[in-house]
Amino acid sequence: MPPPLSAAPGRIRIIGGSLRNSRLQVPGLPGLRPTPERVRETLFNWLAPVIGGARCLDLCAGTGALGIEALSRGAGAVQFVERDAQAARALRENLARLKAAGGQVAAADAQDYLQGEPQPFDLVFLDPPFALQLWSPLAQRLERGGWLAPQAWLYVESPRDPPPALPSQWRQHRAGQAGEVAYALYRRAPGLPLS
Repeated sequence: MPPPLSAAPGRIRIIGGSLRNSRLQVPGLPGLRPTPERVRETLFNWLAPVIGGARCLDLCAGTGALGIEALSRGAGAVQFVERDAQAARALRENLARLKAAGGQVAAADAQDYLQGEPQPFDLVFLDPPFALQLWSPLAQRLERGGWLAPQAWLYVESPRDPPPALPSQWRQHRAGQAGEVAYALYRRAPGLPLS
């Protein structure tokens, strides 16, 4: 497992869209592990045909770099969910400073949030803190709880080994690696039986 990284303020840059080259102010919190620029560039190249107008969920948002990048590139709305109060506050401040319309922040634990009233999302970013091993429980709650549009896209970032167990309805579309980190984009195939 890669060591946790602390990001210094101003080190995260939005790399495309209307907010290109904007800097996110990031609190130096232990375990905060922003998605690297190269990985975000690859991911949003994959998502280019579908990001416009998409309703997105940035679960375990951390810095919010994925969700803000989505807003910058034309997503219709992004719901950010972050349990750390300081990170959630920084995320709200970044959205306000950048005048990034369409972003809402819930200061909540991801598992608790998914117990609430579901709203289907077109795209979900699932990048929980590696030490918490939350991929499978969160994926099952997303799949079974009514949180996903019929053919939703799902981005998953995790340690390279072992890969997380995900619902059988999530079919891998594209994947890559950056050091010890694996990242993949899945497409939901709703006709398949639940596993």
